[in-house]
Amino acid sequence: MENSKELRTWLDDFGLSHPLVIAGPCSAETEEQVLTIAHQLKDSDATVLRAGIWKPRTRPGNFEGVGALGLKWLQKAKEETGMLTTTEVANPNHVELALKHDVDILWIGARTTVSPFIVQEIADALKGTDKIVLVKNPVNPDLALWLGAVERLHTADINKLGVIHRGFSAYEKTKYRNNPEWQIPIELQNKFPDLPLILDPSHIAGRRDIIFDLCQTALDLNFDGLMVETHHTPDKAWSDAAQQITPETLIKIMDDLKVRKEISASEEFQNKLTALRSRIDITDSQILEILSKRMKIAEEIGEVKKSQNVAILQTKRWNEILGKMVLEGEEKGLGEEFVLRMFKAIHQESINHQQKILDGKR
Repeated sequence: MENSKELRTWLDDFGLSHPLVIAGPCSAETEEQVLTIAHQLKDSDATVLRAGIWKPRTRPGNFEGVGALGLKWLQKAKEETGMLTTTEVANPNHVELALKHDVDILWIGARTTVSPFIVQEIADALKGTDKIVLVKNPVNPDLALWLGAVERLHTADINKLGVIHRGFSAYEKTKYRNNPEWQIPIELQNKFPDLPLILDPSHIAGRRDIIFDLCQTALDLNFDGLMVETHHTPDKAWSDAAQQITPETLIKIMDDLKVRKEISASEEFQNKLTALRSRIDITDSQILEILSKRMKIAEEIGEVKKSQNVAILQTKRWNEILGKMVLEGEEKGLGEEFVLRMFKAIHQESINHQQKILDGKR
């Protein structure tokens, strides 16, 4: 698959003056619930009504969706409000039922994207249709797997494609339900700048109070749209209550968001930007030089440990370094999460260098 302006034709055809907004409940619960939310959204910036019909739950025993019955509710909401509809499909049977009920946009969820076999089955089931298909990133931070799912659909002659960034699972707890790992969608943009990119802030956040900030970050990074879980009584939602917002809140968020210009023709702006970027380039080179020096010191430590047959990992020392660096980072205006991730990466690289010393490869 190659980048092409045609990849975004379906989005351009909407003729929107604002980012694409997909909104609606995490799960379709009742006909009344779906219709109430749809009518509250129909005069907002939301173009597409979303609702989960089949819910893949991490553990059994939780609400797993109302099933095909909910598709009739989406169909009725479309008839009454004129909004387009979308839902998640996880197998060919879901695809068949969604097509039968005239769902406009299908999305492939994070748990499905990880399986090329299932994605291929869905692609085969969609072959010959003219539907818009969106692919959420896989649960793990793997750009090749994400793009592989898109390519399977493209190979099946599905041309109305887009991707949804919903964050990535991590073992350690952070302030996010799923870590944004912004560098991954940025790299995807670099490879396919015309492939529509949509943010799902709800699943990244896991809580409603940071939805706005995530949406603004996405727009600052030139994302094309937002998929926001929206419920008329979110605290009573049958699934993911904490991350859903009301239609009123969504309307306010859209009013408050700032859509940045991609570039400015101002000569003064260009000169300032060029100067600042030059300073960043110099600083980046200095960072690499400092890291190189650090690794040479780590190798010297490896030689000392080897001479005394001492293990590489010194847990007490490592924890002391980590705690100290977090505190110093905060004093310098650096976020705790960033400092932790950076020094864990540096520590791992130091271990790799020391391991080569102990293995006699240096």
